[in-house]
Amino acid sequence: MKCLGGPGPLARLGQSGFALTATAAVIALLIAAPVLSVFSSIFVGGTGATWAHLADTVLGEFVLNTVVLCIGVGLGVGSIGVTCAWLTTMLDFPGRRFFEWALVLPMAVPAYVMAYVYTDFLQFVGPVQTALRETFGWRAGQYWFPDVRTVGGAVAMFMFVLYPYCYMLARAAFLERAGGMLEAGRSLGLGPWSCFFRVSLPLARPAVVAGVALALMETLADFGTVSYFGVQTFTTGIYRAWFSLGDRIAAAQLSALLLGFVIVVLALERATRGRARFHNTSRQQVAPARLRLPAGWGLLAAFACFMPLLLGFVLPAGLLLEMTLTEGDAQFGERFLHLARNSFVLAALAAVLAVALAVVLAYAARLARSRLPYLLNRVVALGYAVPGSVIAVGVLIPLTRLDAHLAQWWKAMFGVNPGLLITGGIGALIYAYLARFLTVALQAVEGSLAKITPSMDDASRSLGLGRWATLRRVHVPMLRGSLLTAVLLVFVDVMKELPATLVIRPFNFDTLATQAHTLAADERLAEASTAALTIVAVGLLPMFAISRQIVGRRRR
Repeated sequence: MKCLGGPGPLARLGQSGFALTATAAVIALLIAAPVLSVFSSIFVGGTGATWAHLADTVLGEFVLNTVVLCIGVGLGVGSIGVTCAWLTTMLDFPGRRFFEWALVLPMAVPAYVMAYVYTDFLQFVGPVQTALRETFGWRAGQYWFPDVRTVGGAVAMFMFVLYPYCYMLARAAFLERAGGMLEAGRSLGLGPWSCFFRVSLPLARPAVVAGVALALMETLADFGTVSYFGVQTFTTGIYRAWFSLGDRIAAAQLSALLLGFVIVVLALERATRGRARFHNTSRQQVAPARLRLPAGWGLLAAFACFMPLLLGFVLPAGLLLEMTLTEGDAQFGERFLHLARNSFVLAALAAVLAVALAVVLAYAARLARSRLPYLLNRVVALGYAVPGSVIAVGVLIPLTRLDAHLAQWWKAMFGVNPGLLITGGIGALIYAYLARFLTVALQAVEGSLAKITPSMDDASRSLGLGRWATLRRVHVPMLRGSLLTAVLLVFVDVMKELPATLVIRPFNFDTLATQAHTLAADERLAEASTAALTIVAVGLLPMFAISRQIVGRRRR
């Protein structure tokens, strides 16, 4: 049926639906373009001399160190995360309620900040070795002390920062699947340890593996920690090929190899499952009954939960605060405020744009009758699995070419060379952040949008509202809390991002992250503490939100 004076409502909905899908497709392709640019570099020649130099010097070390980091971090994150999740979920001991939410706090500390803090704490003139020499009367060369700036030290930094990924996912799996299945296991005569290894752990395996995979992708993406520790990996190689050797194509090809490592990690996660299924076949969705531990065992359980929290958050945050208050940045004042402004402006712009684009992508997938928007959203999600250094290379290669063409056109039209129109400002940097972190906002928006019943859309359309009006007047108000959470998550991720910022930032443009890295690289660790502590303080905001969710789940 047609309304007088214009196209019918079905026609308008069809036109707006096509426009929405087309808009989502353009957004997805633009966000995926940096990754596609990196992959296309594999087929570009002319980099033989650079590759010969890398193969003769450091390529083997790149591969070996990357493999060692992945194995060490995977084992460490898995063991710490599963142990803490099991203790806080299945057992009752002193401080359990505190550890339930506090164990996620190390995620607020970037790994490169941990590296700076522990280097200052454990170095020869640091408080630990100084106290040992004063206590035992030792002198230099009379004792051995482990060097933190090694591959093993890097593994430790990543372990204590990234274990919350595995902890949160494993704990959620234990809570959701443990109750009924454990009761069935106990009725068959299984003890606590047998129930853990034969029932709970197999059911939680997908969550544990997913948490380890997330930690490994963060490890592969890191630049600040491995660069500061002098550990040669693909991320440091990309930076070296671009800036030291001046070969952008070789840097892109190294980025493609690093992407290969990421793909291998994801493929291994799928392969370990095989055809196994991990469904909870029990209809009893009850919370597991916690076993009250005796005093001695309870203190041991509390100690096991306290150590990761101490090493991953309490000690580094306390040391940062102490350094900031006693020494701090000599340039604190106008210079620091300028850096903070740069960081906050970049983070705010990227967060708002990411959430706006995520709403369009998620809404297009919700309304589409085909699977195209859904598949496009999965392509967009690849960006979060890609290291920031790779995104930076993928952004700069096409944009520098575009800048060159624009400059030629501008000069031909107006007789003046405008310089770098895109890469000379923060536009390219914002683009890189969107390519890297849009999926963070997309997951938050998709999850909340899925909870809104389709009948809300039907009721809105029956009242004469189109798709865009329904989104603006119905869905956005209902999604307000999730949108704010998504803005916060992207904001903090951008604040902490280092490799992409180092590579793409305009000349004489620094942020808190690059300031901390520069000062630490110059061994001015105390001065780096002010910027580093600010990053950690901002990173605590989403951690408090996550902690509130954990406490709320416990109360339910």
